[in-house]
Amino acid sequence: MTVTKGRCQCRAIEYEFEGKPKWVMHCHCEDCRRAVSSAVATYIGVDIGQFRYLKGEPSIYESSPGVKRYFCATCGSPMAYAGARWPREVHLFHGTLEQPMQWPPTGHAHVGEQVGWFDVHDDLPRFEKTAAKGAQPVKKGPRAPRDHAGTD
Repeated sequence: MTVTKGRCQCRAIEYEFEGKPKWVMHCHCEDCRRAVSSAVATYIGVDIGQFRYLKGEPSIYESSPGVKRYFCATCGSPMAYAGARWPREVHLFHGTLEQPMQWPPTGHAHVGEQVGWFDVHDDLPRFEKTAAKGAQPVKKGPRAPRDHAGTD
């Protein structure tokens, strides 16, 4: 069985999960952008039964009702997200993986909130909200070229 390992920047927190993730997605929503201080956040959805901490425990910030964001209290690295909408999942930040090439993203979520000056030039499906069961992508591939000056 495949074992995937990850950690925070200072190594105070280390984790692993067994098997394949449920999904790997770029998220463009405002909350996730703020959580990582970047134009996009990339997550790996893992069944909670596959996951365990090997070293340390993250601190928790409840960013809204039913939403917990986990981070290293020592170095500040965002580690994971958990929400009441997904009670059996932990959403790990892709940037914490020891081998990020192991699990490439498979799509984009919340493209309706994507900042105007940023795009990822890949051919992955884009979803208006999430890629939940039955959701259809609004398109595949990057936006058409245009002037993004002055847009958010």
